[in-house]
Amino acid sequence: MTDAPTAHPAARTSSESGPSGVAGRLVLIAGATSASGEAVARALVAAGASVVAVGTRQEALATLEAAVPGVQTYACDLADRDAVAELAARVHSESGRVDGLIHLVGGWRGGGGLAGQSDEDWDFLERGFRTLRNTTRVFFDDLVASPAGRLAVVSSTSVEKPFPGGANYAAAKAAADAWVRAIAQGFSKQAPQSAAAIFVVKALEGLESQLGDDVVRLWEQDAATVNGRRLPLEPERMDG
Repeated sequence: MTDAPTAHPAARTSSESGPSGVAGRLVLIAGATSASGEAVARALVAAGASVVAVGTRQEALATLEAAVPGVQTYACDLADRDAVAELAARVHSESGRVDGLIHLVGGWRGGGGLAGQSDEDWDFLERGFRTLRNTTRVFFDDLVASPAGRLAVVSSTSVEKPFPGGANYAAAKAAADAWVRAIAQGFSKQAPQSAAAIFVVKALEGLESQLGDDVVRLWEQDAATVNGRRLPLEPERMDG
């Protein structure tokens, strides 16, 4: 990985340090072939962003391309750091540096009380966390250099109130929360124009469109107001 670049000069000017919207930004969605990925891609494209959609299944990516015209798709195993580095090289060559990373890789595994927390379920959940580590480490320099870098993940209310049957899931989500908050601390020191946020939800089903709207809204708010924040994802939430 190359040495970290200094923050983009425009990020230090008063005209670029405040909210400026997502239009014209390049945003990468990891785990883009889910229902939430399609909703986020649709919202970003509608707001004028350029979207790079990444998934593992070419057929699902083709379906996404048909559903959301304008997205640029890439197949990549995000659990493989070398593959992510190759992805970054392609994106940089074909589209430039990214201004946003929306990480939507994940899924629920659990049940059966504490004794039912299987190694197989943990391996599945840990793989999702690994994709977060890989993508953020590889694209961190991009988000630091951007005039308005944004990172977002979706977490769970179970982090604050875990139950035995969901211990694996809550532990994996807690690890992701801590990782993103560590990145937020890095942004506060290296790139105050950038922000890392955590959307928190009990169940994402039915809230996919709301997630898309809230992702777009991250670029409409000053970085300092959302950096390191756990933001409830619910239809009735009003921004202050």
